[in-house]
Formats: sequence, structure tokens, C-alpha cells
Amino acid sequence: QVQLRASGGGSVNPGGSLTLSCRIFGNSASISCMAWFRQAPGMERDGIALIDSYGRTSYVDAVKGRFTISKDNTENRLYLHLNDLKPEDTAVYYCAAGRDPGYCYRSDRRYLEAWGQGTLVTVSQ
Repeated sequence: QVQLRASGGGSVNPGGSLTLSCRIFGNSASISCMAWFRQAPGMERDGIALIDSYGRTSYVDAVKGRFTISKDNTENRLYLHLNDLKPEDTAVYYCAAGRDPGYCYRSDRRYLEAWGQGTLVTVSQ
């Protein structure tokens, strides 16, 4: 059983940076896929970045080149480094994890068993 706790959200100006953290509780060694999602007001929750157990990463076009996903296995944390933030990045950000790599390789959310509670990022002047 794995539990996740996300933190690090806040308010920033356009062009600013933030680092989100997702602490992993429980059997982190069993995780084969982790991801970050975000949900803007009135919108669906969409995946934006993922990392598999080999450290391979993937990003949606909207964040590619600006956001970086990473995992620190010694600290049991997943990170999302957000740079050059834009107002359209305003959303609640969620981390997620799965023992089966189904989401990493087939974009199947059913394989994401654990979700963090969300952390709000607001980008405005």
C-alpha cells in the first residue's frame, strides 16, 4: 500500500518557477510508474508528465521544455520542477503512482492506484 502527499504549490508571477514535491509513504519499491496531473477550474484532470521505473520521462507538449519530472529514490519523493510559468499553468497539481506500468506505457489511468491530495499553483501578476 502506497500513500502520496503533494506539496510546494503557491502563487507566482508569470515567468516564475516552483518545485512541487510528492512524498511517498509505504512500499515505494513496488512503484513502477509515477505521474503528475493537473486540473484547472472547470476542466478535466489531465496528465502532464510521467516517469517509469527506469527513469524514462514523457511530457505533454504544453509543458515540454519548461517542466521537469524527477524521482529521488533515497528520499522517497517525486518532484516536478516548473519553470517559465504562464497564467494557463494555474491549476491544482496531483501526483499519482502505480505498481503496474500501465499508465506509463499505455496511458491507462486505471493502473494508477495512489493519488496525492493536490497542491494549488496560481500564476498571475
